[in-house]
Amino acid sequence: MKRNILLITGLFFAGFLAACGSEPAAQLPVVAAAEEAANESTAPKEAAVLDTAVDEQGAVTVSVTPVDLEQEVSELAFEVVMDTHSVDLSMDLAELATLTTDNGRTVSATLWDAVPGGHHVSGVLTFPAVVEGTTVLEGASQLTLTITNVDAPSRTFVWSLTK
Repeated sequence: MKRNILLITGLFFAGFLAACGSEPAAQLPVVAAAEEAANESTAPKEAAVLDTAVDEQGAVTVSVTPVDLEQEVSELAFEVVMDTHSVDLSMDLAELATLTTDNGRTVSATLWDAVPGGHHVSGVLTFPAVVEGTTVLEGASQLTLTITNVDAPSRTFVWSLTK
């Protein structure tokens, strides 16, 4: 008898919880949509993601991906991957790279953060974001990274900064 009462009580509470649980779930998409709309207006906008650019001149393939091109950063960073089967990649890209905007600003790289040597090298190439008190990207709509003397006289990577 006690067992039947416990079983009936358990079934009653399970049914009650199931009934109560279904109503908030039905309202959840409305609440989620309202919260999402509220967050859109106050959330900071994400930076545009720029594609990886690839240059396959000579025996070296060089791929460059902009990492952080926000106006508020102190450095502009690019992930660089170099692959080859015949060229030693022990060069310092900071000595070989320049960044130019379509509004006439040009800066040299300050750091090539990679383990040198070998046939497969990757690292981060860094440029200053501000030169002489002016933001390098201010007013720019195009960005050009030039790397010289990596098994080719010049490799040019270009990105549009406008949407």
